[in-house]
Amino acid sequence: MDKNLIKLLPYTKPYKTHIVWNVIYNILYALFSTISMLTIFPVLEVLFGKTKVILKEPVYTGIGNLKQFGSDFLYYKISELTKDNGIQVALLFVVLMVITTFLFKNLFNYLASHHIMHLKNGVLRDLRKSMYKKIVELPISYYSEKRKGDIMARMLGDVNEVQNSFFSILELVVKEPLTIIFALVTMFIISLKLTLFVLIFMPISGWIISKVAKNLRAKSLQAQRESGFLISIVDETLGGLKVIKSYNAEPTFKGRFNDSVTRLLNLTNSIGSKNNLATPLSEFLGVTTIAILLFYGGNLVLVEKTLDGSAFIVYLTLAFNILTPAKAISKASYSVKNGLAAAERVFEVLEVQNEIISKENAVDKNTFDSDITIKNVNFKYEEETVLKDFSLQVKKGQTIALVGQSGSGKSTIANLLTRFYDVNDGTISIDGTDIKDINLQSLRGLMGLVTQDSILFNDTIKANISLGKETATDDEIIEALKIANAYEFVKDLPKGIHTNIGDSGNKLSGGQKQRLSIARAVLKNPPIMILDEATSALDTESEKFVQVALENMMQNRTSIVIAHRLSTIQKADSIVVMQKGKIVEQGTHDELITLNGMYNKLVTMQSFE
Repeated sequence: MDKNLIKLLPYTKPYKTHIVWNVIYNILYALFSTISMLTIFPVLEVLFGKTKVILKEPVYTGIGNLKQFGSDFLYYKISELTKDNGIQVALLFVVLMVITTFLFKNLFNYLASHHIMHLKNGVLRDLRKSMYKKIVELPISYYSEKRKGDIMARMLGDVNEVQNSFFSILELVVKEPLTIIFALVTMFIISLKLTLFVLIFMPISGWIISKVAKNLRAKSLQAQRESGFLISIVDETLGGLKVIKSYNAEPTFKGRFNDSVTRLLNLTNSIGSKNNLATPLSEFLGVTTIAILLFYGGNLVLVEKTLDGSAFIVYLTLAFNILTPAKAISKASYSVKNGLAAAERVFEVLEVQNEIISKENAVDKNTFDSDITIKNVNFKYEEETVLKDFSLQVKKGQTIALVGQSGSGKSTIANLLTRFYDVNDGTISIDGTDIKDINLQSLRGLMGLVTQDSILFNDTIKANISLGKETATDDEIIEALKIANAYEFVKDLPKGIHTNIGDSGNKLSGGQKQRLSIARAVLKNPPIMILDEATSALDTESEKFVQVALENMMQNRTSIVIAHRLSTIQKADSIVVMQKGKIVEQGTHDELITLNGMYNKLVTMQSFE
């Protein structure tokens, strides 16, 4: 059994009743498929006037006598009806029998489909939930290596493919094989010679079909990867449309997209050709078998006279009845190959080990009492070392500023404090407790983060600000907006705090977006505030508004300010100057100016900007 199929089994557990009923109804469907064909036999007998006349009601003597008893009882009823009411009523009786068996066959087919529908849709929902849960829980580092589009393709396309293709397996192992088995058993009973003849041709057909299906799974995997790449291009295009247009890069992106679409076209055409070949090929092979059967069976009826004409016609309908499930099996086996390729990509994400999680007996910490200590920390993103033996202490109530050139490791400190990444060596502790020993949710609950890129969602101002405190009242939100110096523009919006701000907050200016990010952090009201270059993307006027908002927010809080613009951090209790992952200077603004070192050089450079 395929390993991906085994991995999928736990997802089917909540729906095991549906599986059981599907199997039961499929068995009944397969049984009535054969019975419905057999009911044509008495119709032909009546039509050709060959009905056996049985006037005495047969007696059932046990399971060994079942076939004979069934046949004799049917002919006894037909004989009685013909004698009492004439041949027309007898014909009506056998025709109604045909209708009834076909009704049951189709009813059981519907019920089987009904149960498999609940199974498929339920598993689809559960897989999507697991996938989304995993996507949200995986560390930030995972996404620095992966394309967003590929993850989206797995979440949407591949999970759908699993739903559409995988459950063909139930048809593959129950419904169609049983239909074939029941038909074959009946065919053996009608004519042993003919059936042995059919069985010689079936394996040959199966071998030819399997040859065509070869390498379908590998092609499906390629196609699904290409879909991921395609979604990535669209995602990046929408995100960077301004840059694409301003650099006249439309032809480059169109070319990249067109190349990907063409590769996908070739792959899907190749897969589609093989899939489309499944039905006509199996039908042609089936009809070839039937044609040879007609010739051989015709000989048995006309020349050897060892087979009755009516029995031969019923035999042919049963042989045709094998064709449909045989076609379905070949089609389903193609589908399953696509499903296996899709499942492989889905489980690839679901099985990624998340290294950044809460320990089993992690401490719940809801207060910040004395200090944050960073001790002998080394850290590197892949190969490049960013922090080297870095140590720093931040006491409660202090505002510490981290400054330095780009790439000096300032933002890495914010990533490590919030445990977006884990240190390679050394420790970071809060009130003497290593942050790895603190429950991840309670650790992040102690911190408010305002980043350079104000990340907002396509929702109302209220929904965006109350992200960290969903129970917040309108008054609390307005108070947070006032502290963040944002209420002055929010109150003028058409619907106030209930105004939708568009995708990524694009209906607002950069300064307005940043002030909303600050209001979000203010409302959360954490004891530790981390400001990662919160003003560096703003113009001078916006910066003044945001600076006031930041100063309001940092009152009575412990703040770690990562700054590019040095004018914003002159009031800090301590300024830490970093270079290549190390502290080169530390002190107040005045002390560092007097020192006439690197900080003074940075201030001088910026004052000329």
